Amino acid sequence: MIDETSDLQPAVAAALASAQRLAVLHAVIPDMAEPDADFRDLADIAAGLFDAPVALVTLVDAKDQWFKAASGISEPRAPSADSFCVHTIAGASDGALVVADATADPRFSNQPRVVGEPFLRFYAGVPLVIGNQSVGTICVFDVKPRADLAPQLIVQLQRLSRIASALFTLKHEARQRALKEAALSREEQRHAMALDAANVGSWLWNIRSGNVSCNEPMLRMFGMPFAKSVQARDIFGAIHPDDRVATLSRLRSAMTQDQEYDGTFRVASSGRWLLGRGRVHERDAKGKPTVFLGINIDVTEQQGATQRTRLLLRELNHRVKNTLAMLQSLARQTLRQTSDPQEFMTAFAGRLQAISEAHGLLSDHEWGEIRLSALLAKQLAPHVRDYEEQIEIHKDEILLGPDQAVGLGLVLHELATNAAKYGSLSVYGGRVVLTARSVDEDGRRVLHMTWTEVGGPPVGEPSRRGFGSILIERSLDKVMGSSVKIEYLPAGLTAIVRLPL
Repeated sequence: MIDETSDLQPAVAAALASAQRLAVLHAVIPDMAEPDADFRDLADIAAGLFDAPVALVTLVDAKDQWFKAASGISEPRAPSADSFCVHTIAGASDGALVVADATADPRFSNQPRVVGEPFLRFYAGVPLVIGNQSVGTICVFDVKPRADLAPQLIVQLQRLSRIASALFTLKHEARQRALKEAALSREEQRHAMALDAANVGSWLWNIRSGNVSCNEPMLRMFGMPFAKSVQARDIFGAIHPDDRVATLSRLRSAMTQDQEYDGTFRVASSGRWLLGRGRVHERDAKGKPTVFLGINIDVTEQQGATQRTRLLLRELNHRVKNTLAMLQSLARQTLRQTSDPQEFMTAFAGRLQAISEAHGLLSDHEWGEIRLSALLAKQLAPHVRDYEEQIEIHKDEILLGPDQAVGLGLVLHELATNAAKYGSLSVYGGRVVLTARSVDEDGRRVLHMTWTEVGGPPVGEPSRRGFGSILIERSLDKVMGSSVKIEYLPAGLTAIVRLPL
């Protein structure tokens, strides 16, 4: 392979191959091969200032010099090693390189475009500097030599260079913002899908700006077209006029008295009944509410049903309150454990999905009792390759109520997640043995469940308790008399659960 830089001066060759310079060039301008009309005016202005037939905004890569904008030529690129501009980026004196007559300059007298078409003679170029690195130039060419050049023309060319450099930087920052916004949008979509599984409309109200960020189920409930956000006045305007005053009164009272908002109202366009719950999520230094977090559930059928449905509605109110408190607690505690947005969303989405799976099972059974076997399958299957081979279950036929199902679902999710990352489910041949027995204690039925990991890596006591361990121990706090004990035995982690039924 021929080294095209071997005939260049050492300083010029070093500048052309500089890893730092090329890293900045590729990071800030990934699309350097594509012409950009936003720079064409700068090339035209440079050509006009010098009364030159050719003006370029160039980017100098290791092998090719790309013309981001050109006045007077149609070529998209030229070899970097044969260019005038590589000498400019190597450190032109006074921040500019001027070649009065290329045929009289030994650096350029033998270059193809000097000895042949278009017989270039005059050159003036100024480097484009981004991140303290010269990544390209703004330059002009003429086919006639120029003996005397007004200094003010170089000053103007340097000004155009600073404008071009700033424009490249602004475009790079805009692309980065767009990528971050796209990533955030994807995470928001995953969160919305988890809530959608429970048919829960969620919303976050920025009280100062009046902007409400909400998910798709929320917009469907209010009969609004899909949008990332809407204005609070539009949400309030969609409430039935007969219910609007009472709803807003309850909302204001919750904010001023630091209480939980709880209200049922109709949507004006459809007449459907919605249950709303929420509370102040953030306050400013003076204690004034700035952010309000809430959820909505469509309860139309429940409003007109029998006493059984009204009992179900009260149970749903209880579930929604617990779920809202649990979601806030999970979000805060998960955020405390990591400052990385991706890690936060991964951990939070998993725990949110665990709650959603339990809610889905309970919803299918009208918030009555569900079978332990169904909960086990829902929570453990996503973490194993072969459920039958990796999960060994010895159990009695056990029914779980709502509090038991939601709490135990979170416990199982955390145990399974930990096992898949570090324990027996992380290696081939590892498995989990579950025993679950219903025991009579003083006339009460109590679930005794043991989670035992076998065939996994050696286990040691962790140096500190993470949020996962704390969550396992506290997920059953709402069930009086329950407990979870974790033992880090050398053969594998063991968890012992006691849960009154």
